[in-house]
Amino acid sequence: MKVAIIHYWLIGMRGGEKVVEALCRMFPEADIFTHIYSPDKVSDVIRGHRVTTSFVSSLPRAKRNYQSYLPLMPLALEQLDLRGYDLIISSESGPAKGIVAPVDALHVCYCHSPMRYIWNMFHEYRERSGGFTKLVMPPLSHYIRTWDAVSSDRVHHFVANSQNVSRRLRAYYRRDADVIYPPVETSAFQIARPNELQDFYLMAGELVAYKRPDLAIEAFNRTGRRLVVVGGGEMLAELRAMAEPNVVLLGSQPFSVLRQLYSQCRGLIFPGEEDFGIVPVEAMSSGRPVVAFGKGGALETVVDGLTGVFFKEQTVDSMIDAIERLEQMDLAPARIAEHARQFDTEVFMRQMKSLLQEKLTEAGHSPSLLSAQFGERESCAPIPITRREGHLGVVV
Repeated sequence: MKVAIIHYWLIGMRGGEKVVEALCRMFPEADIFTHIYSPDKVSDVIRGHRVTTSFVSSLPRAKRNYQSYLPLMPLALEQLDLRGYDLIISSESGPAKGIVAPVDALHVCYCHSPMRYIWNMFHEYRERSGGFTKLVMPPLSHYIRTWDAVSSDRVHHFVANSQNVSRRLRAYYRRDADVIYPPVETSAFQIARPNELQDFYLMAGELVAYKRPDLAIEAFNRTGRRLVVVGGGEMLAELRAMAEPNVVLLGSQPFSVLRQLYSQCRGLIFPGEEDFGIVPVEAMSSGRPVVAFGKGGALETVVDGLTGVFFKEQTVDSMIDAIERLEQMDLAPARIAEHARQFDTEVFMRQMKSLLQEKLTEAGHSPSLLSAQFGERESCAPIPITRREGHLGVVV
């Protein structure tokens, strides 16, 4: 059985690329197709696979300005030659699912989100754009939006990374989706001893407007509590200018530094609305509670009063109230970390295996061929999959 993995672009190792990495571990012989590829920016696991790029990669300054070529990506996807592949797994957040698959191939799309810049966050992206981009975005987005909706019919089965994204798939594509949460290497994090804890809160992630890092800066400016911010992005300079001395912005940091900060902080501040949100799971894997905006993916990972607290409005007052409420609680780090383990990479791989076996069998592929494809992991007992209202749920 020949397997192809389609991903929008491989220029870093964020949540989407972690999914690709897990799929590569499941299918060691799979080929990868993408628009842009920077080998030095991805993991050894991904580099170990044959990677084919679309014609977008040959355009001027494509690795730096790849988003400028978004209108060409539908055409580029449809020119990829996937003849001979039996299973195609597209990893969708930018254009990836719109490939033209062979008639006999099964196409499963793992969707991190329908493209945000043309669907649920179109107006936010347009407001932050320059004059020319703001002018051309409506007609170009209309064209891409139409293609995106039509190309969703080319997918045989959708898998969403959260119930939150599943609702978007139903709203924009009129398609139901099973839910399998994305992989988090929970074993890579550690719980600090009580004497190692320090008196600061942590915020981590890309510093862009929709994640609302400004809200956290303002809240900590007002209270004087210590806040450490890890991450780069377009707002880094602006946030440094507005931060008081009790707020420290470190910029991008290696994983070793982030892991230590996770384990030593009083809690994680998560002020934005995310599709799923891997950062809160990483913090909880370190036994630390999360103060999160009560909307989006955080509602599926954080348990109010057990692993953190929610604030209901994206306001400074609401966030401060939540922090004060957290400081009155005595949450057990071991219990928080145990909760996070249900989002581990092994859970993702076993649930994906069960779903793919089911869909491939329905498509007429031999079960023995599937067992050989999964290799040594076939000996692992699969985690049971439950469906509630058409969705996959993590079994704890």
